Amino acid sequence: MNEQILQVRNPRSLKVDYWIHPLTSLELRAKCDRLRESQTAWQQLGIAGRIKALQDWKQALIEHKDELIESLIQDTGRYSETLIEFDSVISGIDRWCRLAPELLSTEPDKTTAISFIQLQQQLVPYTLVGVISPWNFPLLLSTIDTIPALLAGCAVIAKPSEIAPRFIAPLTKTINSVPELSNVLLYIEGAGDIGADLISEVDLVCFTGSVATGKKVAAAAAARFIPAFLELGGKDPAIVLASADLDLASSAILWGSVINSGQSCLSIERIYVAASIFDDFVEQLVSKAKKLKLNYPVTESGEIGPIIAQQQAKIITEHLEDAIAKGAKIHCGGAVAELAGGLWCPPTVLTKVNHDMKIMSEETFAPIMPIMPFASNEEAISLANDTCYGLSAAVFAGSETEAISVAEGLDAGAISINDAGLTAFIHEAEKNAFKFSGIGGSRMGAAALKRFMRKKAFLIKTQSFADPWWFDPI
Repeated sequence: MNEQILQVRNPRSLKVDYWIHPLTSLELRAKCDRLRESQTAWQQLGIAGRIKALQDWKQALIEHKDELIESLIQDTGRYSETLIEFDSVISGIDRWCRLAPELLSTEPDKTTAISFIQLQQQLVPYTLVGVISPWNFPLLLSTIDTIPALLAGCAVIAKPSEIAPRFIAPLTKTINSVPELSNVLLYIEGAGDIGADLISEVDLVCFTGSVATGKKVAAAAAARFIPAFLELGGKDPAIVLASADLDLASSAILWGSVINSGQSCLSIERIYVAASIFDDFVEQLVSKAKKLKLNYPVTESGEIGPIIAQQQAKIITEHLEDAIAKGAKIHCGGAVAELAGGLWCPPTVLTKVNHDMKIMSEETFAPIMPIMPFASNEEAISLANDTCYGLSAAVFAGSETEAISVAEGLDAGAISINDAGLTAFIHEAEKNAFKFSGIGGSRMGAAALKRFMRKKAFLIKTQSFADPWWFDPI
């Protein structure tokens, strides 16, 4: 493992203001061994005991809210989304604590197809779960798998991105304030080498991040024969049919495209609009996009935060330059700007785009809205499916029936109807990623909890006589 001290830059200034001292491989193994030893007692607490510990943790999070918010702002450079992120974690704890007792309840004994064989089932948690999470929502995406895993009875070790690690210290304070929890939940700092070593120590891995890294995680997990649940990149399309409410569609798509400066896997990154309403839609979207401001010079002063990862700015610039060179028309925005050292991308609307452009085929992760016209619903579906991604999508139409008829043809796991980005708020629906956007069970709905359990069956013979299929003794 690379033991070199890692420098972390502030996204609003790009100045180094934080340093990571990575664990050695031996230190990581020792910590994982301690978590494993503590998991049995955690499981034996029972669901009621684990719920109490999670509720105590929730109270500790609320008590340290200001400190956590401040560290998350330092990590990401944005304000309003940070408040939403914190509240989502609090509501997530409550939601899972409410659902877990029923989902983890013991199933009643059953009589099988053979009358003298009875069936009992047992749910057995994986001992140690590893969570590797990204930088765009550091707190939320490091807990979205952690919370249900803990309630299932697992111990958890989490490694957030080295780009946004400042929140780990105040979060660890909250964890350590709950003795039962501190024995089975650990956050560690480090880069990709720590993540690779982590996979070697755990019994199940959850990863959220890029397709390129996700493929490496999947290969490493397969080599160890452990489950891997991966939520990867997206290039989410929005389809606006001729019957759609353009005011509603343009407002929803704007939000879905630029929330967190477009730095979200569920961001709308491609927009397909019926040719008959194309010009009107573009006019409305551009008008609304121009009203949004950068949150500069202070975080509360606008809606659009900085580019969090410095490397992402290069990708954004590359995609824009490629589109412009191939004939795209910029209606607003159009370039990465530097302000006080930080890198920013204003809301950008493009037309005259096509699928030969990187901005229509590769994940951009920016507040950029490229728009193409379509002549028929069949063409819209074909364009939307012309991608290696399949995370989520949105469809806008004058009626739910019309929208759903199009949505049924889309290769995507979650499709918002007459809205955008609803998976950020709706957690009841089970969904699976299509194509290279991920693999494994749903992280939403009841299945999200049961991912962390193995099901054991006891097949019980209830009567003392020879089975009819046994050999006949002679």
